[in-house]
Amino acid sequence: MTRMVAVHGIGKQTLGEETLRKEWLPALNDGLARAGTTHRLGDPDLAMAFYGDLFRPEGEFLAVGDPPYTAADVDEGFEQELLLTWWQAAAASDPAVVPPCADTLVSTPRSVQAALRALSGSRFFAGVALRGMVFDLKQVHGYLTNPDLRARAMARVADQITEDTRVVVAHSLGSVVAYEALCARSGHQVRALVTIGSPLGIPNLILHRLQPPPTLGGSPRGVWPGGAKLVWTNLADDGDIVALVKDFRPVFGEQVRCAIVHNGARAHDASAYLTDKLCGQAVADGLA
Repeated sequence: MTRMVAVHGIGKQTLGEETLRKEWLPALNDGLARAGTTHRLGDPDLAMAFYGDLFRPEGEFLAVGDPPYTAADVDEGFEQELLLTWWQAAAASDPAVVPPCADTLVSTPRSVQAALRALSGSRFFAGVALRGMVFDLKQVHGYLTNPDLRARAMARVADQITEDTRVVVAHSLGSVVAYEALCARSGHQVRALVTIGSPLGIPNLILHRLQPPPTLGGSPRGVWPGGAKLVWTNLADDGDIVALVKDFRPVFGEQVRCAIVHNGARAHDASAYLTDKLCGQAVADGLA
């Protein structure tokens, strides 16, 4: 009986469902312990909805790892805008990151190079190669603009959600996939949606591209991803530049429970989120 479905974030294309499951299961149980609950998850309780391989290039001899992307491979429009948004957010939270000045906010090859150079020195992207940062941009862009890729990723999540599933925990880009999969699956029995390090609230780049789209008016209003009994908890670290918008209530309604957590140097790391007691309590409430 699968009581919980986990949905991973960007940059996991070289891993797999079993690898990630072994990382998430103990972290989730640590969060449950920190929350002081008696709930513990066993192997049969957790399913990992894995979609990372959809972004992995087909293997060929003598080719290893991510494609050798450079600054020149960052496409105009969405990818440049998201990159510059990350740069602004990183500079606001990390003193080591030189902030962009007004003229570099124009999407040009020069500003792309400056953004990648600045982010490479941030604690958020510590240890991430330039080509990895560009690949992350392209994963977000690909999901939102490629209908076939989007449908296949959503199907990976929907296929794991059964009548017994009560909790969905989703990280980073996975929170977008999980949100859309739940919206598309009417009548599901999920009682707790926990989003961690989520970009769902970023206007224009993410929010306005969701399926179903938000209703527009004085301010956009996103569709609620379930029934009246669904409890949605969103957790964000102050320094998490992917989770640029921390408070979802103005967009998705006052019923979203939003909280700031403190992940230290690993602001966007899934395990750091999962071990927090607020995450553990949200999971326990859904399992109860």
